[in-house]
Amino acid sequence: QVHLVESGGGLVQAGGSLRLSCAASGRTFSRYAVAWFRQAPGKEREFLTAISWSAGNTYYADSAKGRFTISRDNAKNTVYLQMNSLKPEDRAVYYCAGDYVYGSLMFDYEYGYWGQGTQVTVSS
Repeated sequence: QVHLVESGGGLVQAGGSLRLSCAASGRTFSRYAVAWFRQAPGKEREFLTAISWSAGNTYYADSAKGRFTISRDNAKNTVYLQMNSLKPEDRAVYYCAGDYVYGSLMFDYEYGYWGQGTQVTVSS
């Protein structure tokens, strides 16, 4: 069993940066792929980025490419999402998800463990 907790969200001005953290309990987390998704009000949950268990592979949605960076520190059981050049349209609840994944890593149904989410708000 793995328990995920996101942190680092908040209010930031457009053009600013935030670093989200996804801290996990459980010995198996280091073997999990981890992804970040977000859900804006009135919209469907959106894939942003994922990282393989070894950090050897990363994947980004077009909306995240060039501005967001995923990384992980398995010694700390933590995955990070560095977000730069934030825009008002980045406002959403951001979720991390983890599991043993052998597919694309980009679909929410591939992940069985989810955090509670952290709110990101970007003011114009």
